[in-house]
Amino acid sequence: MKLPPGKIPIDVLKEVVFKNLGADRKEVIVGPSAGIDGAVLDLGDKSLIVSMDPITGAVERIGWLAVNVNANDVATFGVEPAFLFSCMMLPENAERKLVETVSAQMNAAAKDLGMAIVGGHCESTPGLTNTIVVGCTMGLTEKGRYVTAGGAKPRDKLILTKSAGIEGTAILATDRETELKKVMSAMVVQNAKNFYNQISVVKDALTAYKTGGVHAMHDPTEGGVAGGIHEIADASNLGVKVFKEAIPVQPETAQICSYFQVDPLQLIGSGALLISAEAKNASEIVNELNLQRIQASVIGEMLENVDQRVLTQKDGVTMALPRPLSDHLWTALRR
Repeated sequence: MKLPPGKIPIDVLKEVVFKNLGADRKEVIVGPSAGIDGAVLDLGDKSLIVSMDPITGAVERIGWLAVNVNANDVATFGVEPAFLFSCMMLPENAERKLVETVSAQMNAAAKDLGMAIVGGHCESTPGLTNTIVVGCTMGLTEKGRYVTAGGAKPRDKLILTKSAGIEGTAILATDRETELKKVMSAMVVQNAKNFYNQISVVKDALTAYKTGGVHAMHDPTEGGVAGGIHEIADASNLGVKVFKEAIPVQPETAQICSYFQVDPLQLIGSGALLISAEAKNASEIVNELNLQRIQASVIGEMLENVDQRVLTQKDGVTMALPRPLSDHLWTALRR
């Protein structure tokens, strides 16, 4: 079986990866599971949240992205990210300047979030053609004071912050800038490149969690908003109804996706946050986010029937919510 680019299919995770997890340890409260992007370890009166993610599809700002994307995963537990380990794998024959650039980006991003970079590894890797940065982030909280992506409940309202395809828009605008400027204005391309500034969801997640009523949070990364919704539904063993027109898509994202003929809902979406919350708390959460100048919209609701995952259009037409086989960023980059 040949694997698609990006995340491996969920059936391979379940049938292979999740069956090879080493020894059982009593400290592991939340371990590997579909849709859950971190672990919870019991350390006496504290819970340690740990998550890991690679950055592989971006050329520019890769160090900055590695810090922010990894910090996002810990924040979705409602916990402040505090510590980062990094593994930098550089192309064969890379020069010192590349190490300086990536390290400076990571330093600036970590300082902005109040995180300490506490260790890792850096190497020039034989045969490697593009830089890869893998991060591992940790955050500490009082025992049990967190949520996971698997905590959503039937009749919860599903909230999305910001818009679809944020990271993918920024990557494509940066890596394909010359090409895009031939078919759209330089201002549109520059605005799209600036989407990098929206990628952190730490403030989104901590604001929502502190407001109350949050049962689950998840940031849609590979697979975009559509993939992220499936992941929160997978983790919670629920269905979901999503209103397509309620999902914000910025004009820059729409133009770039139209050019590359890809779906913005299936484009890597770091920068947005999915929140499953008690229906009575949804308006308050949206209001608190808005007060923090974070756009937020109710885009659907969680359903009891795990097999019912639908996307409803304004005209009432309902279709199955697409589950991306591979992130549409890879489709765009191949064109």
